[in-house]
Amino acid sequence: MSIPSFLSYLSLERKYSPHTVTAYKADLEEWALFCAEEFSLKDIDSANYSLIRSWIVRLVDSKISNRTINRKIASLKAYYKFLLRIGQIAANPLAKHTALKTTKKVEIPFSELEMEAVLQQITYADDFEGARDNLIVALLYTTGMRRAEMINLKMGNVDFSSMTLKVLGKRNKERILPLLSSTRELFEQYFEYRDALETIEDGDFVFLSKAGNKIYETLVYRIINRYFSEVSSKVKKSPHILRHTFATHLLNKGADLNSVKELLGHSSLASTQVYTHNSIAELKKVHSASHPRNKE
Repeated sequence: MSIPSFLSYLSLERKYSPHTVTAYKADLEEWALFCAEEFSLKDIDSANYSLIRSWIVRLVDSKISNRTINRKIASLKAYYKFLLRIGQIAANPLAKHTALKTTKKVEIPFSELEMEAVLQQITYADDFEGARDNLIVALLYTTGMRRAEMINLKMGNVDFSSMTLKVLGKRNKERILPLLSSTRELFEQYFEYRDALETIEDGDFVFLSKAGNKIYETLVYRIINRYFSEVSSKVKKSPHILRHTFATHLLNKGADLNSVKELLGHSSLASTQVYTHNSIAELKKVHSASHPRNKE
């Protein structure tokens, strides 16, 4: 099997994150185990579509969602595409595979009233963690950056003179984000508390725990969930919903799709277009209220 070579390719050439590479590895190992147990096939490189179809049936029977199954099969498809590229196989067994149907997942952004409440009405503690949490909420909403981009934001990439931030996105792509003056004020408040920490272990990074260590993903999730639970009844309250809210609010206010695409760091407009359903709803309201032919 060529799994180690494939994982190295993902990490070194494609610049995938360690988390993504781990996900590919888990999918391929699960597939290899199935082949070994069900068909005594020790080398998945020689597997055909009939075997893959059998695995899909097993996954469906196990009540795994179609979305998850599609993700697992996408890992296989990428693996066999890699084998084809290096001449290890003559044809990709998944070349003509059609993904299982899935229901479209619509993520509901926070409203402007909810954002105003969490930024203006909630009282943040007058200490290090309160200042940090306030900045985290505001920064995710005013820049649309990803949670991982914020966690890895370095002190040297915050430029008050140009009012910009430099973030490192997927595939290690850098982009520059504008900084609002209101967010700069929150940065300055946080930095006062940060400078007063007794110990700082990860000083290169902007966002730290009270112990002086770099923050982590679950901490950011807990922060967002905690404060938004005070103002919102929405089921999902996560850092990604703030990114979704950022894009939706910009589009609702007339921002063009290309500009939002650049701010989000998307490689194609197709990725950005998933945020347009809310802006279309807003346009329908304007159209209905303004058009002379509307008699309602």
